[in-house]
Amino acid sequence: MDFELRAARQKLEREQKERKERAKAKAERERRAKAEAARQRDALEAAQRVRRLDAARAQLEAERQMEENLILGSGINFTAILEAFPYNGQGDKIKLPSSCFKELSDQGALDKGPMFFRLTKVNQETLTEKSFTHCGVLEFTATEGTVQIPTHIWNNLFPEKSGTETGTGTEIPLIELKYVNLPKGTYAKLKPNGTSFYDLPNHKALLETSLRNHSTLSQGDKIRVLYGQNRYELEVLELKPSTAVSVLETDLDVDIEGLGFEEKEKEMEKEQNVLVPIEFGTSQNGVVKEGNFDYYKFSVDDTIGEIIQSGLSLVEITLETENNNNNENDTDIYVSKHPLIFPTQHRHEWSCYGTGTKNLVLRPNVGTYTIGIYGFKGESKYQILVRVKNIEANGQKLGQNETVPNSEDLVECKNCKKYVSSRTLFVHEAYCFRHNVLCQFKGCNVVVRKEERENHVHCEKCGLGFQRGELEKHLKVFHVPIECPCGVILEKEQMVHHQATTCPVRLIVCRFCGDMVQAGADPSDPRDRLRGLTQHESLCGSRTAPCDSCGRSVMLKDMDLHNVAVHQKS
Repeated sequence: MDFELRAARQKLEREQKERKERAKAKAERERRAKAEAARQRDALEAAQRVRRLDAARAQLEAERQMEENLILGSGINFTAILEAFPYNGQGDKIKLPSSCFKELSDQGALDKGPMFFRLTKVNQETLTEKSFTHCGVLEFTATEGTVQIPTHIWNNLFPEKSGTETGTGTEIPLIELKYVNLPKGTYAKLKPNGTSFYDLPNHKALLETSLRNHSTLSQGDKIRVLYGQNRYELEVLELKPSTAVSVLETDLDVDIEGLGFEEKEKEMEKEQNVLVPIEFGTSQNGVVKEGNFDYYKFSVDDTIGEIIQSGLSLVEITLETENNNNNENDTDIYVSKHPLIFPTQHRHEWSCYGTGTKNLVLRPNVGTYTIGIYGFKGESKYQILVRVKNIEANGQKLGQNETVPNSEDLVECKNCKKYVSSRTLFVHEAYCFRHNVLCQFKGCNVVVRKEERENHVHCEKCGLGFQRGELEKHLKVFHVPIECPCGVILEKEQMVHHQATTCPVRLIVCRFCGDMVQAGADPSDPRDRLRGLTQHESLCGSRTAPCDSCGRSVMLKDMDLHNVAVHQKS
């Protein structure tokens, strides 16, 4: 009986202990649940507070951004993010989709004059120091969601992608477009990236012509100036009154910063188209590689010009090439007068491309001249000398009397067809028939020594006579077809005529702006073609200027017709 009571008591105590532990565990779980609920409630309230604060800050930022956009855009708030694609165009005017035109038109942007935009790269993973620039607008014909960017803007925003196409297997960059109002520029400080820009004749005028294609300038941008086939880069160092200005209808004072001595020396080592000054009577040594040019310049002042024009002296250019006799290397000379500052194989005024030592004799006027030494074959070491040479003829100085045989006593030699005195004809013919032979090639009539007869050959294409060693070079220079930068393939003589008359990339002096510029293709206006204007002159002549007589604004290309028709001026 006691044993059963004791077992029942122990069982009761055990059940009570279990109930207490379960109650304690339940209470602990409830406490933890309440604590977790309180923590989650606090976290939710904190997250809601953060969201409210972020929303408030975002609203304030949006209001601030809108106010800033309104200030920058003079009351117009326009922002868009578009995919950027390059197009081959000059200047800094972009192409936008038609939806942008509608939005800008609704806000009255068309009534405020020229439209300017700030372009900013959206993807900043490969951010460079220059991540934004400014531009104008050319037309609203781009595909929706895209912006077409000219070469100048593309190279400034994406220097790492310069010269490459986008959208072909690469990520398409995004551009943030923002309407801004830019002040008119009053001052710009530019710095060329090389020394050869200073050699251009009237380089400030060329820069002014290049800036006509631009509507804006941004500090840090690089602009390009074209001169023939050469391109020159200038960096915008400083602008006033702002870091981004408009250059439309404004008088912009441009300052071109020079290079330091050490910087200039380094740049001259890198560049090929650099004019090295050469003095009369002083020789220069150099090395030119095959297919490259070395350029030198000399000036004829008034004193030397008077001596040359009087007939007492000439300018002689002598070029000696090392190991030229071994036919291992060869050079040619091409000379031009400024403003054609870089003579080529097809654009020059004087040339010498024979074999051996070259001697080129000129009778230049007062001015500056460029000598181009062309590496025709191999890497050539050369020495060039420019000197003023006194004229002598047959040992007789100018002004001395010379004995001239009487024309009545002259008789034609039967062999060499030269006229000699009848008194010495027998002796002359005896010597001439024994030693000389007349070339029988049609139109040649050159007398050569009998032992050199086999060395005298003619070109099968043009018929000119040469020494056998000169024929190979003649064929390469005159009869190997070459490609013009405009794409036309011609032989040398046809190429010279093409580049002087019809080549769209030939350099001309514009009759309206006076700059040395590329001619361009034929103008689209048939009236301009009848006037003989080039494409550049057609565009340049479309600018207006006030008439000196009546003050009416007239296009430059119509000014002569206006003076004749309205003011009866011849």
